[in-house]
Amino acid sequence: MNKHLIAPSLLAADFGRLSEELDMFNASDADWLHLDVMDGRFVPNITFGMFIIEAINKVVSKPLDVHLMIVEPERYVPEFVAAGADVISVHYEACPHLHRNIQQIKQLGAKAGVALNPHTPVHLLKDLLHDIDMVCLMSVNPGFGGQKFIEQTYQKISELRQMANEIGHSNLMIEIDGE
Repeated sequence: MNKHLIAPSLLAADFGRLSEELDMFNASDADWLHLDVMDGRFVPNITFGMFIIEAINKVVSKPLDVHLMIVEPERYVPEFVAAGADVISVHYEACPHLHRNIQQIKQLGAKAGVALNPHTPVHLLKDLLHDIDMVCLMSVNPGFGGQKFIEQTYQKISELRQMANEIGHSNLMIEIDGE
């Protein structure tokens, strides 16, 4: 897959004008809406949950890309899918049973993504890569905006694409999350 998708983050929106911002998103050439869910435990900040995503899903005409920066994501995946998530990414670092988490997401009808913190090497996904629809590479440390892009991300993109090609998974989507 060589198509590049654009998925602006809801966190960049003016929440005081959210309805207008979502209308602008619907009218834009953007492909997906990226929704960063933070729980105040996996990352220090708290954003929003499934009720907000459900409300957004009622007015957005494009797929919702839900990035769970939370502990125990398996407890909440069914609710996020029910709220309208089309793609759900869980963090490698938050999932001791990652294969089970991936299967849960797929069984509920969403695409399964795995997010990696900047310090987490991509080779750790080798045995699971064939089950994953998307890998979200964090190009900043998760939880805060305004950080400087971590240059090592470019090397991780190359390594990940090579791994995917070696197993014949040319459809693997690679998402870059950060400034």
